[in-house]
Amino acid sequence: MAGLTIRDVRKSYGDAAVMHGIDLDIEDGEFVVFVGPSGCGKSTLLRMIAGLEDITSGTVAIGDQEVNEVPASKRGVAMVFQTYALYPHMTVYKNMAFGLKQAKTPPAEIDKRVRAAAEVLQITDYLDRSPRHLSGGQRQRVAIGRAIVRDPEVFLFDEPLSNLDAALRVQTRLEIARLHERLGSTMIYVTHDQVEAMTLADKIVVLRDGRIEQVGTPIELYQRPDNMFVAGFIGSPKMNFFDAADLNKSAAKTLGRKLSDSEVIGLRPEHLLESKSPGSIISGSLELVENLGEYALVHLTTETGVSFIAKLDQPPKGKKGTMMHFTSSADQAHYFDKSTNKRV
Repeated sequence: MAGLTIRDVRKSYGDAAVMHGIDLDIEDGEFVVFVGPSGCGKSTLLRMIAGLEDITSGTVAIGDQEVNEVPASKRGVAMVFQTYALYPHMTVYKNMAFGLKQAKTPPAEIDKRVRAAAEVLQITDYLDRSPRHLSGGQRQRVAIGRAIVRDPEVFLFDEPLSNLDAALRVQTRLEIARLHERLGSTMIYVTHDQVEAMTLADKIVVLRDGRIEQVGTPIELYQRPDNMFVAGFIGSPKMNFFDAADLNKSAAKTLGRKLSDSEVIGLRPEHLLESKSPGSIISGSLELVENLGEYALVHLTTETGVSFIAKLDQPPKGKKGTMMHFTSSADQAHYFDKSTNKRV
């Protein structure tokens, strides 16, 4: 196993710069998730670590070795792709053994590693099957098994669950978490799904436009986002943002703070509590209710025309157009500078 050190890594395609000086430390044994919207550079960064993309400038080190000029096959990494990339004419066993066979690993060692990985992933009963006889989740486990048998220092996952249905995503996500617990290996995982990031990561790296916006534990990013982008990206549903003029006159007293026109106030949907008093923090006209059983997402619009969402234990009884009022505790409000979008 090994950690990684990334220093001032940049990537350009001709005159088009796509990565703008990435600095990042990943500790040995950490589970780190790169998250961000499409086009933010998370997969490009992963591929540069793997050696599948050249680095324009900067350095990547795995353990104590700089690997900029080291071929992908010699870096001690194993990558699991979004597509399973299994050989359809080979059995599961042969798919998992293929890389070791190409590396001229002794047959007895190949068999030992394949069967050990199959046991970890609970696919021992499928070793003689062909990929076409497996479900999507089983195929992804085979792809992960193919990575495990190489005994890499670092595992790289590039959106491995995006081709699975919702139920299989949850199941396979749990399997990956258990795998990390068993192996204790360094794992880097790319996803655009912040729920995956929050549930899997020891540390999350939030990227946007080829730059790191914030690095921290899931709870750090949730409780103290550095800027409005991170605040809006981490959390589901995303954080509501208001100007001071959107809030009720009594909001400053409730929040225990003078509200400024130069700031944006952030309130998460789950922190809005329904109040019967018009003297609450925020009021809005009921527009839509999403009843999800265990909770309801209530969509509202303020008198100033700002849409927001409240997450309630029960759906409201009022009809569309009903005015609803909400309060929150002072320590759950977030404040951002309107000109820089940074936390204040």
